[in-house]
Amino acid sequence: MDRTEILAADDSGVARAADLIRAGRLVAFPTETVYGLGGDATDDRAVAGIFAAKGRPQFNPLIVHVPDLAAAERVGVFDDRARNVALAFWPGPLTLVLPMRGDAGISPLVTAGLGSVAIRVPAHPLARALLRAVGRPVAAPSANPSGRVSPTRADHVIDGLEGRIAAVMDGGACAVGVESTILGLDGPPALLRPGGIPAEALEAALGHPLASGGDAARPSAPGQLASHYAPGAAVRLGAHGAETGEILIGFGPVKGDLSLSQSGDLVEAAAALFHILRQADLLAGPTGRIAFAPIPEQGLGRAINDRLRRAAAPR
Repeated sequence: MDRTEILAADDSGVARAADLIRAGRLVAFPTETVYGLGGDATDDRAVAGIFAAKGRPQFNPLIVHVPDLAAAERVGVFDDRARNVALAFWPGPLTLVLPMRGDAGISPLVTAGLGSVAIRVPAHPLARALLRAVGRPVAAPSANPSGRVSPTRADHVIDGLEGRIAAVMDGGACAVGVESTILGLDGPPALLRPGGIPAEALEAALGHPLASGGDAARPSAPGQLASHYAPGAAVRLGAHGAETGEILIGFGPVKGDLSLSQSGDLVEAAAALFHILRQADLLAGPTGRIAFAPIPEQGLGRAINDRLRRAAAPR
């Protein structure tokens, strides 16, 4: 493939990106969470291209991105509960796993052959403009090689996928910085992946606690593999200081070579997580180690810790 195009965050960039996706090509684009690798969700060849570009296992489902609730209802089956949650949190960093409509026209590769489908309405203005211009559901996992650190800037995408995809829209740094929360509503409400919407907010909206869900051996949604979001260097968690040969990532009172947030702000830490992880990986080198200070297991801290545990898992 030719070199990956860099598209500006303007009307001409949106139009070019939409033309490429409608032609079956792959385009990375910014969302408020991370950059997504977009392809036409109704085109088997385009979706197969997403898996090939990322080196992603085909049993791992993809998220379908649409511009609004009306488009989402043409893909998934919404009951009152799902519609109320969507109205409360969309557009935004929330993915709903719902029964798929029989006439949705989604490639079975997107859902890994399951009867459910993961749907999101992103809030980023460039993403929404692109989705409106494409006029079709867009399948979009994170725009990075499978299992590696997710991209929150256009240069992160180029680092991992240069020459494997047609283009990337440069929309600057992502504001949220961790992937969407995934809420399973194809059965009892279940938290399938912590993310940009704290589970506590969803529980308040639903009026009861969420069950835990997900199976790393047979994922029903993205982000459930045991080892994921991994840098080249080994990762140690819960560190209050660096051991020999480690790069220490601080948080709050724990100072480090780098810090997710010196003030202990979880929003700041989530937005910085993947960029800091990439920086630390470069500093540590292939034989080094990265140590992370403890992160509170509350609010966005649950999403941060989820990503860190998967980054530290045996590979």
